[in-house]
Amino acid sequence: MSDADTPREVKLLPDAIHHAVKPGTALLRLATTHTREGILDGAWWPRSRDIGAELPALITALTEHLGPVTRVGLDADAWEELPTRLIIDDRIVHIDSFPVGDGTVLITRGDQDHFSLLVVPPHATPDAARTAMAQAVRVDNIAQAQQILIDTGTGRARPIAEEGPRAGPGRGTS
Repeated sequence: MSDADTPREVKLLPDAIHHAVKPGTALLRLATTHTREGILDGAWWPRSRDIGAELPALITALTEHLGPVTRVGLDADAWEELPTRLIIDDRIVHIDSFPVGDGTVLITRGDQDHFSLLVVPPHATPDAARTAMAQAVRVDNIAQAQQILIDTGTGRARPIAEEGPRAGPGRGTS
């Protein structure tokens, strides 16, 4: 039996993902077909609720894979002081905010191409964040973002106003 005939074990994510996922990480499953399976295209675990500090790194990373990002839709209740636009990498990125409370961020490139990312709350533990992010990028995922957060224990445990800096065991301070 040749190597080509040997069944390969299909894994959801590489084993190293458990070491790579940390605050500030984005995991993406970018579908280049017209039909996308699953509800979410990826997940993002920001370090804080400060969109001005968090969004530039995400947009820069996404631009490398998707091309220029023109618009970002966010849950107004999940972030501190949302601007209407940011200049990121010398490009204007428009910020739309809605009081939806659904645990997602919508990324738009061009006029109609949207990508939906699960937003893992900054206060999530590393294990819960990894689990939520892995579930979000599963091709067969049919769970809504909010349900993933509930199922993995990463849902918002306290109001944003009470959330302070997240330093301590297992959490980066950068």
